[in-house]
Amino acid sequence: FCLPQVSVYQVLEKDKPDTPGGKKLLAARLVSLQTSGWEVFAITPAVRDWTEDESSNQGLLVTVQGLGGSPLDPPPLQFASGRGHHESKKPMLVLFTDDGRRGASLPTAGFPDLKPQAPDLPAKMPVPKLGRSRSTRSLDRLKPCQRHPLSVDFEEIGWSGWIISPRGYNAFHCKGSCPFPLGENMRPTNHATVQSIINALKLSEGVSSPCCVPDKLYSINLLYFDDDENVVLKQYDDMVAGSCGCH
Repeated sequence: FCLPQVSVYQVLEKDKPDTPGGKKLLAARLVSLQTSGWEVFAITPAVRDWTEDESSNQGLLVTVQGLGGSPLDPPPLQFASGRGHHESKKPMLVLFTDDGRRGASLPTAGFPDLKPQAPDLPAKMPVPKLGRSRSTRSLDRLKPCQRHPLSVDFEEIGWSGWIISPRGYNAFHCKGSCPFPLGENMRPTNHATVQSIINALKLSEGVSSPCCVPDKLYSINLLYFDDDENVVLKQYDDMVAGSCGCH
């Protein structure tokens, strides 16, 4: 069984794209035929060339081939036609623009080489006793959704009176942004993908971006006293965040 490879090229010579120098590879990915969802390809280098020289815009070329460039006949993947498919299945080209006003542009996290650079910070900064600075929280929100350690001490949360063992555990927690467009590494649901598009394009008022939450939870065993002071060993479900995703 061969997974098809979808490749996106910037066309350099419109009349002869298949000749050497006729096109430039922008992105390529193996695509499973067993799943459905959006595939996101960053074409930032091409857009930059086009903005610098409008006449260089010869379009994009999308190919579907077997691994190693072998032809697939008939092709297992095709573009959705305008008449035969729903609007949600048509290819989209999303551009991130900036009119110069701070905070006015759409998120750029979907294109790594366009991420805003963090300002240089002084070598020594005062550390507040409680909470964190607004700038630190803002930087945290720019980081992509991922799993972080979360140490739970049962004594600190008032559970040590009935839990015998363990005294604590690593629950993990999910933190980070779910920027548009959502890539596969964000483990998005189809609903999250659609919501992300609606939010980014501001097509409906009051729709927020997807949230970074646990999408897989694991259990742990607890040894504890029940109401009759009996010692019980029980498996408690959904206690550990196994992985995180945008939902």
